[in-house]
Amino acid sequence: MSEVFHIESLDLEARGVARRDGKVVFVEGALPGEKVLAGITRRKSSFDVARAEKVLVPSSQRAKPLCPSFGLCGGCAMQHLEPAAQVAIKQRVLEDALVHIGKVAPACILPPLHGPTWGYRHRARLSVRYVNKKGTALVGFRERRGSYVADMKECLVLPPHVSAMLVPLRALIGALSDPRSIPQIEVAVGDATTVLLLRHMAPLTPADIDLLKIFGQEHGVSWWLQPKGPETVRPLRDEDAETLSYLLPEFGLRMPYRPTDFTQVNQAINRTLISRALSLLGIEPDDRVADLFCGLGNFTLPLATRTRAVVGIEGSKLLVDRAHDAARQNGLGERTSFAVLNLFEVDVQWLRDLGYFDRVLIDPPREGAEAVARALAALAPRERPKRIVYVSCNPATLARDAGILVNEGGYRMQAAGAINMFPHTGHVESIAVFE
Repeated sequence: MSEVFHIESLDLEARGVARRDGKVVFVEGALPGEKVLAGITRRKSSFDVARAEKVLVPSSQRAKPLCPSFGLCGGCAMQHLEPAAQVAIKQRVLEDALVHIGKVAPACILPPLHGPTWGYRHRARLSVRYVNKKGTALVGFRERRGSYVADMKECLVLPPHVSAMLVPLRALIGALSDPRSIPQIEVAVGDATTVLLLRHMAPLTPADIDLLKIFGQEHGVSWWLQPKGPETVRPLRDEDAETLSYLLPEFGLRMPYRPTDFTQVNQAINRTLISRALSLLGIEPDDRVADLFCGLGNFTLPLATRTRAVVGIEGSKLLVDRAHDAARQNGLGERTSFAVLNLFEVDVQWLRDLGYFDRVLIDPPREGAEAVARALAALAPRERPKRIVYVSCNPATLARDAGILVNEGGYRMQAAGAINMFPHTGHVESIAVFE
């Protein structure tokens, strides 16, 4: 039975939030301020889930989704909301997390970072499934409410040339000797090349290899293959081994990487983010800077162009080796040093043993940097870095760590702001600065 709901807010899955007799109801397809007719699809003890059937009073921020697969495909959740409103909601999520989880509030709110809203996704993992009944392969993202691969023929958040390959990829997979053995294709779009990484559970035949080569020539892509674990990844052609990279023109850097390495999906935002992080750090030419969770050196190398010494620390030896090579190739070997260390298990003595740092940049995964925050908070005042910039992909763990730095370490949270790295999704990236 359908009911009328008044939508109060939006959650990070882009579901409208309403209340009925004191119980929260998440309404799919509804926006804040709207009155909708919706039917309950799932009941839980603490909340219900409903789906909007008719919008009775629409929001002024409602937009017409451009992608024909929106609502079915699980890749996007917010195409029905104006991009500016998406950013405002993410900013509010960040502020709420800081207040309610960390018990902190920034002295000022940074203008949100946002850029292209379409064609921005330079990294993607496309699922593949051969459907016997249809006699064809599906290539794309999984459906929003299930494990099936969405029957999509284009994707507007992928670069146009990658979106245009979705249908040809179906035909290619269907022509392989064992199309059921292909579970996924990873996409990595660099500044000079596009890589498609084919995961295959059965050996490829010579005829399969020929089909891949022909497809690569026709569509201008480089194929990489992964028959087993990540250690088996290799290019189909040896000459493609060093072609994948992204440029950071402001710093005169070329950053080489492999298709399985972590890089930001949105290169336009990544460039802006690096500039903002360095500006917020306020680095001086004689500073010694630590880049924690440094990965490939995405921040380390730009930092090294502006100051005398940068120490990059990361838990993955493969990434550290890659960062070290990139520093050498870019002529920054003397200004950079790298170490492999599990940053989830560090303490204040470890931090002291590294020596004094004028500035620290932290860019952790979703788990955050609790051990690092506690080590920084435990330093004596004279030992503390002058400024810390924290780049986060999870507002909850940023808020927790900010609470440690401020409430236990005596730092002041000078500023914080949202980063719309993933337009049309509920993913919230952010940046904060502490003094």
